[in-house]
Amino acid sequence: MILKPASLLFAMIAVVAVPAFAQNAATVNGKAIPQARVDQLVKQVVAQGRAADSPDLREAIKKDLISREVLIQEADKQNIGARADVKSAIDNARQSIIINAMLADYVKKNPVKDTDIKAEYDKQKALIGDKEYHARHILVDSEADAKGIIAKLKAGGKFDELAKQSKDGSAQNGGDLGWASAATYVPEFSKAMVALQKGAITDTPVKSQFGFHVIKLEDVRAAKVPALEEVKQQVTEGLQQRQLAAYRETLVKKAKVQ
Repeated sequence: MILKPASLLFAMIAVVAVPAFAQNAATVNGKAIPQARVDQLVKQVVAQGRAADSPDLREAIKKDLISREVLIQEADKQNIGARADVKSAIDNARQSIIINAMLADYVKKNPVKDTDIKAEYDKQKALIGDKEYHARHILVDSEADAKGIIAKLKAGGKFDELAKQSKDGSAQNGGDLGWASAATYVPEFSKAMVALQKGAITDTPVKSQFGFHVIKLEDVRAAKVPALEEVKQQVTEGLQQRQLAAYRETLVKKAKVQ
């Protein structure tokens, strides 16, 4: 078959146009939704571990993008984007996106060293110590009230019953604080608690920033500290947050703020 010039031109245009149309996942009222946008969102979802790449995931993302495009087109018709509150929100969102991208780049360029991770792990391990304590307490506002509770306990009163008057959330559980390391509590509380024998109650009220405590030590056991490999990710993230906080503080100090 011999094509005439006009037919040949039409055929060539059709051949060139096919890949262009194939690059769009859909069109909404003539507005294209690029396939690359679907691919990018699929990649993000998979990277976050929320789902595996699949036809169902791609279809769900495509439907969501179509819905969003329909809504943004309607919002544009209503000129919503021109409102002052919307412009302010867009500016705040833009700042957050750019700042987060910059901080992510900073973390990549300044990775936390393994030696720092090990040092932080050892530090936290030392703070936790080699023991865990199962304690109860009753927290009240005045020393007189705490002394009155201690007197009732010495006279045979039940700790879990008297704990109902505690202003701490543990009152509902008889003052039970569960198992924890001494480092979990404020220094005054920890010092008094570790000095007790199992089953003993503090002879005098223990004052802290929260009020006056009456403490009972139920039991003591060896602490179960996770291995470094088990918590390495958490330790790394904690160090990264400190690193970023220091970076932000340095930039703020350098800025001329009036």
